[in-house]
Amino acid sequence: MAHYRSIFISDVHLGTRHARVETLINFLLENDWDSLYLVGDFVDGWALSRKWFWDKHHNLLIQKLLKKVRKGRRIVYTPGNHDEFLRGYLPFEDFGGIEVIDEIIHTTANGKRYLVIHGDKFDGILNSFSFISRLGSWLYDVILDLNLFYNNIRKKFGSRYWSLSHFLKSNTKEAVKYCFKFEEALVFEAKRNKVNGVICGHIHSPVQKIVDGIEYHNCGCWVEMATAIVETDDGELKLLYIE
Repeated sequence: MAHYRSIFISDVHLGTRHARVETLINFLLENDWDSLYLVGDFVDGWALSRKWFWDKHHNLLIQKLLKKVRKGRRIVYTPGNHDEFLRGYLPFEDFGGIEVIDEIIHTTANGKRYLVIHGDKFDGILNSFSFISRLGSWLYDVILDLNLFYNNIRKKFGSRYWSLSHFLKSNTKEAVKYCFKFEEALVFEAKRNKVNGVICGHIHSPVQKIVDGIEYHNCGCWVEMATAIVETDDGELKLLYIE
């Protein structure tokens, strides 16, 4: 069992049938950790408002997290656009001991400081045309449905999981441009906060890079893939692909 000083995950989207909840439960139980950061869109309020979906694995995950808090582990929840309903109550620490705050500065074991924030506030399309963003969310769910169907066929033939939506984002010029602008905006915010880097989510594209002297770490998601940023005991940040 590996030990991590901190684990950062984003975009689990509980409330959708695409959330890889069982994989996440196993990952958090099979690895020891001191602090867990839920970097936004942990719960998908948009999806739940369209159609309610909440199975036994969703309940089990919440139970396991609250049990970890009771055992002395720290959990920090920074809401995103899909769980923005929490922002009206920020900050508060009365959610079973889980700290819920809009953004936070995390200091690693080696003394580096990182802004931890979901990142939706720096999404130009989301802030300018919210209806387009919600339409895009619906289309994204359609793509995930197709992806699920395709991967069920691949599984029968012994092939590994493949993400259609990640392929489209990585190979579409406008999508690449969108990700680049998002990264630039987050890096600018990190500079404004005078920190070494930023740890975010929102665009479901896991990556670690240096942009203009600032460390940019995106946690990815738990719908298309299963990824996390982890901090080792000596303060190094690593990107893990769980599956």
